[in-house]
Amino acid sequence: MRERTLSLEVQSADPLNAEVLARALHYRALALEDDPGTALFFGRIDLDAAATGRGLPSNLHIGRRHVADEHGDPVVIDWRADVSTAFYRATRADPMGVRLRRRFGIDHGEITAFEDEHLTDPTEDERRSAILVAEVERPRSGPMRDIVATIQPDQDLLVRSDASTTVCVQGAPGTGKTAVGLHRAAWLLHAFRDRLSRSGVLVIGPNRAFLDHVGAVLPTLGEVQVGHTTVDGLVSATPAKGSDSMAAATLKGDTRMSDVLRHAVWAHVADPTEALVVPRGIHRWRVPVPTVQGLVDELRHRGVRYDAARQMLPHRLAHVVLVLMERAGDTPDDRVQDAVARSAPVRAYAASLWPVLEPRQVLVELLSSAAALAAHAEGVLTPDEQRILLWDNPPRSKGTARWSSADLVLLDEIGDLLTRTASLGHVILDEAQDLSPMQLRAVGRRCSTGAATVLGDIGQGTTPWATTSWAETLDHLGKPDGKVAELVRGFRVPSAVLAYAARLLPLMAPGLGVPASIREDPGLLEVRDVPSVRAALPEVVRSALAAPGSVGVIVVDDGVAATSTVLARAGIDHGVLGADHGDVDHRVDVVPATVAKGLEFDRVIVLEPAAIAAAEPDERTGLRRLYVVLTRAVSGLTVLHEHPLPGPLQP
Repeated sequence: MRERTLSLEVQSADPLNAEVLARALHYRALALEDDPGTALFFGRIDLDAAATGRGLPSNLHIGRRHVADEHGDPVVIDWRADVSTAFYRATRADPMGVRLRRRFGIDHGEITAFEDEHLTDPTEDERRSAILVAEVERPRSGPMRDIVATIQPDQDLLVRSDASTTVCVQGAPGTGKTAVGLHRAAWLLHAFRDRLSRSGVLVIGPNRAFLDHVGAVLPTLGEVQVGHTTVDGLVSATPAKGSDSMAAATLKGDTRMSDVLRHAVWAHVADPTEALVVPRGIHRWRVPVPTVQGLVDELRHRGVRYDAARQMLPHRLAHVVLVLMERAGDTPDDRVQDAVARSAPVRAYAASLWPVLEPRQVLVELLSSAAALAAHAEGVLTPDEQRILLWDNPPRSKGTARWSSADLVLLDEIGDLLTRTASLGHVILDEAQDLSPMQLRAVGRRCSTGAATVLGDIGQGTTPWATTSWAETLDHLGKPDGKVAELVRGFRVPSAVLAYAARLLPLMAPGLGVPASIREDPGLLEVRDVPSVRAALPEVVRSALAAPGSVGVIVVDDGVAATSTVLARAGIDHGVLGADHGDVDHRVDVVPATVAKGLEFDRVIVLEPAAIAAAEPDERTGLRRLYVVLTRAVSGLTVLHEHPLPGPLQP
């Protein structure tokens, strides 16, 4: 199929059409690239007589892609096709026309085993799939991989939710919520290709390391045109260079800021103080102040963006002049009205009432002037809150301002007040529990005419503004009717590790249920009190490297450099992950605690849990950060400490 695609020649008399066709063929060829680590199919379903009587073949092989023979007949059915649903959801109670389900064991692209499940045989005992268990418990190395062979019925229901439905998935660590979101993106692009290929699908994650970790999943499923970004990358092409105090960042993320910014923008519209006079030929046409005031008031309350109303004003004024001309006996047409609207007197008069604005200009004026902030925040923010927002050393101009991450979101809000933000077809938002209301508004603008898949875990909220209610999150996104679902079965984290981390739940998230691991292997759990963590670390890492899979050494952020130095001196090759970059090509990675969210490693080594918790602004946030760190392991967790552990983790 790939060779046929590459052999096609683009022929068109129109260069633009030729370029579009060539680009389409290029992406088609990329989508058909082989993955040597997987097989073209991973399952088969044999259908009963009723299904074959409806024209379906007696058996269907299910794989990552649709594969056709030289005649165009299907050899492998795409896992996203409607007929493939039965592979994931058929049960003995509801076989869905399937009499036999076969799973194939795959190792480095080779079929190593298969097992059959006879769904219509009442004499066969129900048993767990050994192949499925082996796949779930297989060691991890490199980037995140797809889960098409192991999608569970409850996950499949979420993956195939209607495109117009916003779905919010609450899931404890290891329940597969990120995989559900990515596979939902792939399914949507299959089921609604024409619409979503034009409007676009975007994955938003917490940091670049996370995006590097998950970035290979969709290409392996044949989807190579899905964008990946962070919230900072979503709202600005340039990175944040400034920083805020925790109080200022929290306040800038408060939804009340949207009211302050709206007032700051629309306050630039002035009331007329003198009439408009338009000379044309031998006449001077005069539009009185009350008439202009009426036009300005109507545009203020029309419900359109600032710039759209600004562009309407000259045409409104020109129409009034046109009416005056008609009353005087002239017969002007639309060309005259357009000429009046473009005339220098009208344009200058309209600009004096409705000036051109730029987001940075508005925000500099707001945050550098106590008087301006007081005027626009009256009744919204208290005087103490206004003082928190004010810059101590105001920049000389918008060009010298050092914008923080929270400022970038405010600039995006202002930009939308000026000009409507373009909407995508679908947004996949991961780790949503940590976003502020203003960040959620920014994401919501990108799917205002589409839908979203929202993924997160309230128990893993590690910001002061972390949500306590998915209903509030959906409301800030502009999707109050979104459907909330919960994944409760853990596939990634071994039971021993999950039980250890769950000791923190009563203190950090009272009332949140303890996730249940379905892993048969309880995993390795070691908690070692050592005289020196740095001295013990190289030996522990070498021991972890004796088994297959990746190793993550997670440490408090300000300990990353020292930890990397210890490993380098011991001759252990490793990478260092950061918020702005990933390094998934090493077997060993040093991971700052604040970057660990969403990542997974076969073996995790956590250094000084007490220091990780203490680095956060309060105890609850610290315990949540620690919970995230402890639940990154797929096979085993080793905790090294020389200082006392936080209370719930003590023996």
